[in-house]
Parts: sequence; structure tokens; C-alpha cells
Amino acid sequence: MERHGCVIKVRPEKLEEYKELHAAVWPAVLDMIRECNIRNHSIFYKDGYLFAYFEYVGDDYEADMAKMAADPVTQEWWELCEPCQEPLETRAEGEWWAEMEEVFHTD
Repeated sequence: MERHGCVIKVRPEKLEEYKELHAAVWPAVLDMIRECNIRNHSIFYKDGYLFAYFEYVGDDYEADMAKMAADPVTQEWWELCEPCQEPLETRAEGEWWAEMEEVFHTD
């Protein structure tokens, strides 16, 4: 199992819309998340930033993320969410949400 943390800004004028979207995530989007081996997924908000945490339980992260990105329903969902978000300037090439470095963990 791999732990992932990611961060992105949320546009202040879109915060309530983003919260409303995530209060009723489409079932097909949730199914695709599970199909792509993501578990224990959470998104937190603080001071203009969204922090996402999830656990990846598969054996080919890149392939699973490509599968998710190719899904038409997920693409529609992202089209609704992306206008609410503002990627960090320091994100790596090809990232929307910036991957974070894990510096501590305990069970």
C-alpha cells in the first residue's frame, strides 16, 4: 500500500461550489476510484488550499491513473471540478494536484 498526499489551491469564489460537488460525488466516479485501487480517500480544506490523502493498493499506479483519466464520466466530473481549482506554480510537469513528500508516518 502506498500513501499519497496532494495539494492544490481552491478559488475563493468557487469554494462553496466545490464543497457542494463533493457532498454528492457521482456514484460512477466513486466506482472508478475504487476500480483504480484507491482507498481511504479524503480531501481537506484550509486557508485556500485543498489537501487530498489516499491509499493506493494496486501494483501499477501509472496504469491505474491512466485508466481513471481515460474514463468519460471521470472526465465530465473533472470538467466541473477543475474551474474551482488553481494548481500550484511549483507542481511537477504533468501534475494538476501537486504530489507532496511524506516526511512522517506512524501506525
